[in-house]
Amino acid sequence: MARSKTTSFITELPLVVDSKQDAELLSRFQAARQLYNACLNEAMVRMELLRNSDAYKAAKKILREQKSERNLAFGDARKQYRYSDCDIQAYATIVANKSKWIGKKVDSNTQQTLATRAFKASEKVIFGLAKKVRYKVPTRFKSVEGKTNKQGIRWKDNQFVWGKLELTPIIDWDNPVILHGLTSKVKYVRVLWRELNGKRRWYVQLINEGVPYQKEKNFVSDGVVGLDLNISNIAFVGDNGAGLLPFAEGVPTYEREIKALQRQMERSRRANNPDNYNSDFEGKRGRKTVVKKGKCKKGKSKWNNSKRSQCVSRKKRELERRKAAYAKSQNRKVVNEILRHGKNIKTEKVSIKGWQKRYGKAIAAKSPGWVQSELKRKAENAGGSFYKFSTQKTALSQTHMNGERIKKKLSERVHRDVTGVVMHRDLFSAYLSRYVDEDDKLSLQDASNSYPGTEPFLVEAWKQYQEAAKRVGESESRKSHSPSERFSRKHRKCRQIANRKKLGRKAAPNS
Repeated sequence: MARSKTTSFITELPLVVDSKQDAELLSRFQAARQLYNACLNEAMVRMELLRNSDAYKAAKKILREQKSERNLAFGDARKQYRYSDCDIQAYATIVANKSKWIGKKVDSNTQQTLATRAFKASEKVIFGLAKKVRYKVPTRFKSVEGKTNKQGIRWKDNQFVWGKLELTPIIDWDNPVILHGLTSKVKYVRVLWRELNGKRRWYVQLINEGVPYQKEKNFVSDGVVGLDLNISNIAFVGDNGAGLLPFAEGVPTYEREIKALQRQMERSRRANNPDNYNSDFEGKRGRKTVVKKGKCKKGKSKWNNSKRSQCVSRKKRELERRKAAYAKSQNRKVVNEILRHGKNIKTEKVSIKGWQKRYGKAIAAKSPGWVQSELKRKAENAGGSFYKFSTQKTALSQTHMNGERIKKKLSERVHRDVTGVVMHRDLFSAYLSRYVDEDDKLSLQDASNSYPGTEPFLVEAWKQYQEAAKRVGESESRKSHSPSERFSRKHRKCRQIANRKKLGRKAAPNS
């Protein structure tokens, strides 16, 4: 049964899990992982046979203008090699029935969902959207979802139900976002686990039908917004406001802590695996002769990791997870601030991948690509648009009001226009992007006529950015909480470890 194509949003709740329930969930995830890998392997085998067949090669030669004939030829080639979602689902049923323990642990609806997930992964390769597929190891397989909310993995009476397994969630009844999700229709349910501070925590995600709860402060306005995306900040200019906002403001980097843990991990790795490294050697460091550590030998796959090394690795993962969660929380504020000024967005077509090659650590810390994709998703969901124009045709950072193009260095952050206008480079580029049409042509006449009315809040945005830059210092640790670390306002704590003696099912308050 195909899922209805309606708008959806996610409501996430932590689950209370004891040791027995944790072991049962892990065994079910292990069965689901093995079934997924089997389906993925079969899908890749059939995909390779299809791609190398004469029927598929003949279908590729058909002109794209002959759309119906081309689609029919591809469909016949797929039928010949049984490469479709339904065929992979049938294969998953055969595998689960032959392996009795998989059939007992994973229900039929979940089997079909896993088969569809494997088929879509293989389909990305044949469409050229991916180079290869990844078979899941236990640490990389973190979620399983159902197909409907009628059987299998489902949500019933404010509880997570999977067969005979029933788990109680932690519900904050004072949170309007959670209440909105609980009162909305549930399309299907997903269960997942995360590692928080070295411990496994289980969550349930309700995929609800409709639109998410919108806070009063996070409204979306009609209007055009011009953007100028950079590595560490983003400039925007709307109809009645402008701003130059930094990415991941006030987020702790944990740089010293992570480096110390990395050194500790490397020392432990060398001590436990001496055969995997070349011998130390003497080398020159300036005028001195020093002993340098031997490099890792190529082709070594067997590594011995001590318990102490695994503990240090967990600490490092926790710091990196915490840093990423804080950065995402702060960047969401940037996205909401921009959407308050308009939902029809225009921006340059920049290459985030090109930035990653040159500014890898900065991109990882600031995540400008995530901000761009989140803006696009939220603007289109609100009925707006997200248009990217060519940087080569417009060259906004070089363009002056009279039409001249004068190159300037990247270090020059102030645009001094030949007409006498002086403005921050990023804010001026964001202003000009508002007047780029769908043909990637910049209307300088409209930009010049509208600039006197826009200049006051451009200057105000520049002043606010300069004042904020002066106040920049070390950010406070644990300044904000990620969605995975929600806690009750009433008790100020979130307990996910079940105590069988004290655990009791609490009735929901009357609303």
